[in-house]
Amino acid sequence: MKKRLGVLMLALVLVVVSVAGCSSGSTSKKDEVTKVGFIYVGPADDGGWSQAHDNGRAKMVENMGGKVETIVKENVPEEKSAVVSTIRDMVDQGCTIIYGTSYGFMDGMVEAAKEFPDVKFEHCSGYMTADNLGTYFGKIEEPRYLSGIVAGLTTKTNKIAYVAAMPIPEVIRGINAFALGVKSVNPAATVNVSWTNTWYDPTVEKAAAEALIQQGCDVTAQHQDSTATMEAAKEAGKLSIGYDLSAATTMPEVYMTAPLWDFSGYYTDSVQSVIDGTWKSQQYWGGMNDGIVLLDELTALAPGTAKGQVETAEAAIKSGSLVIFAGELKDQTGAVKVPAGTSMTDEALLSMDWFVDNVVGSLK
Repeated sequence: MKKRLGVLMLALVLVVVSVAGCSSGSTSKKDEVTKVGFIYVGPADDGGWSQAHDNGRAKMVENMGGKVETIVKENVPEEKSAVVSTIRDMVDQGCTIIYGTSYGFMDGMVEAAKEFPDVKFEHCSGYMTADNLGTYFGKIEEPRYLSGIVAGLTTKTNKIAYVAAMPIPEVIRGINAFALGVKSVNPAATVNVSWTNTWYDPTVEKAAAEALIQQGCDVTAQHQDSTATMEAAKEAGKLSIGYDLSAATTMPEVYMTAPLWDFSGYYTDSVQSVIDGTWKSQQYWGGMNDGIVLLDELTALAPGTAKGQVETAEAAIKSGSLVIFAGELKDQTGAVKVPAGTSMTDEALLSMDWFVDNVVGSLK
């Protein structure tokens, strides 16, 4: 009996030691670090689009207080094979949610979402979704309209340059919003568009801006990822509307304001939902009321009357009393595209393929 009791006691001790050993070597779920991937089309310090995302990423990491680790891939080509290869590498490193931050990443992200059904994906500015793939973007046309007010009040030649990346609905919508802002304060002014067919190529961007300035444009605006358009304006003694990030300190000689992005809140909420297990595929499209887009403060180079007019328009947009794409709106041929008393639906805005009547330039 004593022998049997001794064996039982020994077995009990071994079980306790074994359990204790396992507990001391494990990590509780609340202490786990979530790995998050970010894919950029340009360098993280491009002074524009990719840097705006990277600033949002860094703020998200700060907000999450050590609960996340991020893996960043820069200068990824907008080719399906390159995107899928990048994602495979991130998944191998343990990423459970991956953000693709350029429109051209869409096909690659769709394919990767099928290959990795347990990984969450979010694509900025795209429109294709799946159970594990969502999209996110902001209504940048709202602050673009406001920046158009500044440009319309500034121009003396009534010719404003707009250096644009790709002829896709996102960019076309932004140009039109800017042009409508110009028109609201200066019906005689035109917005003159030059396409670069690249998101980030400072040499090409600068050359496009220079050509427009030579044609008589005295204010520049842009949908590009670098500050090259503002560089061209600086050399020519013109004024500029930037994009993505404030250039108040980097281009003080020409910079008046810019439509800006703040992705920090969105990234924080999205990653937290992954941690909480509540993440769901969605098509997010927030505006100035959400804080994801905003207009930078006007510098002293902006016209004195601009601040008041911008503030009035901003309040009206936020309240809903000013709808940017409300009729009557005509295209470049004079055809009525949006009748009076109506406004464009989100679906129509997301597929916009025409210019309003004070835009000069083709759609390709």
